Amino acid sequence: MQGRFHYYEGYSMKEVTFPVRVFYELGIKKLFVSNAAGGMNPAFKVGDLMIITDHINLFPEHPLRGKNFPTGPRFPDMHETYDKNFIKEASAIAKEKGIRITYGVYVGVQGPTFETPAEYKMYRLLGGDAVGMSTVPEVIVAHHCGIKTFGMSVITDLGGFEEPVEVSHEEVQEAANKSQPLMTAIMREMIYRSEQLEGSKKKNRINSDKPTKAWK
Repeated sequence: MQGRFHYYEGYSMKEVTFPVRVFYELGIKKLFVSNAAGGMNPAFKVGDLMIITDHINLFPEHPLRGKNFPTGPRFPDMHETYDKNFIKEASAIAKEKGIRITYGVYVGVQGPTFETPAEYKMYRLLGGDAVGMSTVPEVIVAHHCGIKTFGMSVITDLGGFEEPVEVSHEEVQEAANKSQPLMTAIMREMIYRSEQLEGSKKKNRINSDKPTKAWK
């Protein structure tokens, strides 16, 4: 996908997450998501890449509300929403390529206003490291469908500190565009290694299926 549907644009949660349902029907097993986010972790800098380790859902409507789709249970477990193996692999790739990465909890809110200084502080107190207006609904539905998920945020602005910092959509876009090539490099390498691994597994399966001669 290029972009996504946002809840703040007026779409329902079913519309926002519909592409993920399509992915499931197409047989997609792995989903990589990215976003631009405001950072409230004091260790973060503008332009940092944050691997999402968990999220806090503060959207007013839950994407699984309503009749349960048969892709998953009525009450899905969310203990490992972001796949640990993906996180480990992305960390190793970033280290190999000399790319600075951070880790944190992503807070999903409806928007479209950027956060007030007090809201930034509240989200930080709740356990968040970055906040944005997307990602969480799609990830929840993907998890419900059994699709393994990896997520990464580009920290495009900072808030919640003693000195309030004004932010504009243009500044967010500029910061995201500068860091996107680094994020893309990590994800491309993850996809490449995944394809190599799947190819190796397929080859091993074919070899193991070959009949062996027990006589001459």
